[in-house]
Amino acid sequence: NSGRTISSIKRYMGSDHRVHIDGKDLTPQEISAMILAKIRRDAESYLGEPVTEAVITVPAYFDDSQRKATQDAGRIAGLNVLRIINEPTAAAVAYGLDNEAPQKILVYDLGGGTFDVSLLKLSRGVFEVLGTGGNAALGGDDFDHAVVDWAVSQLGSVELTAEDRRQLLDRAKAAKEALTDAPETVLKLELSSGTHAFTLTRVIFDQLTKSLVDETLEAVANVLRDAKLEKDQIKGVVLVGGSTRMPCVRREVEAYFGFAPLTGIDPDCVVAV
Repeated sequence: NSGRTISSIKRYMGSDHRVHIDGKDLTPQEISAMILAKIRRDAESYLGEPVTEAVITVPAYFDDSQRKATQDAGRIAGLNVLRIINEPTAAAVAYGLDNEAPQKILVYDLGGGTFDVSLLKLSRGVFEVLGTGGNAALGGDDFDHAVVDWAVSQLGSVELTAEDRRQLLDRAKAAKEALTDAPETVLKLELSSGTHAFTLTRVIFDQLTKSLVDETLEAVANVLRDAKLEKDQIKGVVLVGGSTRMPCVRREVEAYFGFAPLTGIDPDCVVAV
């Protein structure tokens, strides 16, 4: 339903961007309010009682206009927005790091479509953002496409239809996820040209995606440099986002800092927790 489907509206919060659907021009706040209203209905259905108040998290790099637009979206959805807080701050609170001795924490957030780095200074319950960075066009989707490119190279001269390519992307994502727990997986394709199967090992996957992981660490280095800090001054690294489940990501982050990152809470849920 491409004519009535909207994605990544968060990127347009606080701008004069409009989405034209059903003869109407809708603001990012109005679209976001629809999403918040759906979440509210789900919560009310689960709890069996009204939900009237909310705390909403936003990226650390959101400016005042983007934060105000987010607050407006909550109000349109009928919610009393108690607080707008930074996603990395929320992740640090989930681990109880706000209750520990003063320290500097790095939050490494690798999602499906974006990568964000946030550097926080925590001191007696006060959070200061020392720096933010990342890559708005780097995420788990790029790891999927690396597997797709590899599979296409294995297929050689086989002609691919649009439907073939869609299936290939689905299988590539499933293979990536399987390699989180297994050392290898089979990529089985039922293409218009026939059935094809390839074994993808974690070693090959790591080679295919090494440049992507390296890009994230370059962004980390840039944030540290801008904040005039050395990596040995960072006392904890929090992993956020489903893509941080990949063993290659966890291994390289640990190698970069010299200690294991915090992974005890589901990275998809840590901000919500």
